[in-house]
Amino acid sequence: MSDREPAANCLFCRIVRGEIPAQKVYEDDEVLAFRDIRPAAPVHVLVIPKLHIATLYDAAPEHAPVLGRMLALLGRIAREQGATDGFRTIANTGRVGGQEVYHVHIHVIGGPRPLGPMIVRQQA
Repeated sequence: MSDREPAANCLFCRIVRGEIPAQKVYEDDEVLAFRDIRPAAPVHVLVIPKLHIATLYDAAPEHAPVLGRMLALLGRIAREQGATDGFRTIANTGRVGGQEVYHVHIHVIGGPRPLGPMIVRQQA
């Protein structure tokens, strides 16, 4: 999928529109959170703006309110899903950053055990 995929074809936009089912854990007028279909940990939720923003490269000053709202909800969502002793957030951007779906999203990952290292460090 291209990073400029029209919102009509975007997987997450289709979830927002109800065309594809998702296990929703939070929803309001601007933000949707749902369980990842390939969880990396017991708690693995994706938090997305309902507005299509392809990547963080495309985020503009007018997106600050919804992006800030997403960040402000992360702790609540993590706690409600069972990550009560910490959680990791990941926002992949672009091809090199590992972004698979070109709609801004934040992974909330946690569980009862420590998650391990964030990334494997390369040897110099």
